Amino acid sequence: MAGEILDNQGRGEAGWQWPAIHPEGRKFGVIAGAIALAFLLILDWEIIGWPMLALTGGIFAFFRDPERVVPQDDRAIISPADGTVSQIIQVEPPRELVGDDGSGHDGLSDGAITRVSIFMSVFDVHINRSPIAGTVKRLVYIPGKFMNADLDKASDENERQHILVERGDGIVIGFTQIAGLVARRIVPFVKPGDMVAAGQRVGLIRFGSRIDVYLPAGTAPKVLIGQKVVAGETVIAELGQQKLIEGVAQ
Repeated sequence: MAGEILDNQGRGEAGWQWPAIHPEGRKFGVIAGAIALAFLLILDWEIIGWPMLALTGGIFAFFRDPERVVPQDDRAIISPADGTVSQIIQVEPPRELVGDDGSGHDGLSDGAITRVSIFMSVFDVHINRSPIAGTVKRLVYIPGKFMNADLDKASDENERQHILVERGDGIVIGFTQIAGLVARRIVPFVKPGDMVAAGQRVGLIRFGSRIDVYLPAGTAPKVLIGQKVVAGETVIAELGQQKLIEGVAQ
């Protein structure tokens, strides 16, 4: 299915398939599986072996990397993460993403803009994807704490990595990977200067975390607090659209 064109007029075929396991997670799964088999087959310690075998399955599930059908629309800003929209708030963007960083490339503008925060539990897919197509202009890693990623101050105090992507027409989107209570490693797949497609994989965060997306001025989110979103598929905003959208939990 990878690379196949599908549309809303019936073109294309779809079917369920086992998701791939990202290479970053295979080594952890193999190590846990080997330990489980050692306890079960060599030491005959089932009280440890069976829980370790269940943990092995959980590790492989955590690092699953399913294919996604990415909307091809120049107005669309795509969700970079699977998870739940936990915050929509007006904030000043991180200073690491604002203005010229010395490379001659402008970042985000000063002034309050809309931040959409997406919380990823340990049950969500943790592969992160680019919200737009363009060039990676900045990738800034900042060490920090490991507080609950659902807290507002996690944006300023937790371990995090800022990514800035600029389109060919000059539109810039900034987003931040934030480690959480259990997460202990942010793994980038891209570097400054790389060209990325909308929905392309750009990194992952191990074991529970959050993504903050900074929308351009004049753009309001199309998602609601509490809504589940899918990386690479859910359109979280359309450039220039500011319509109020309300939802009902039921």
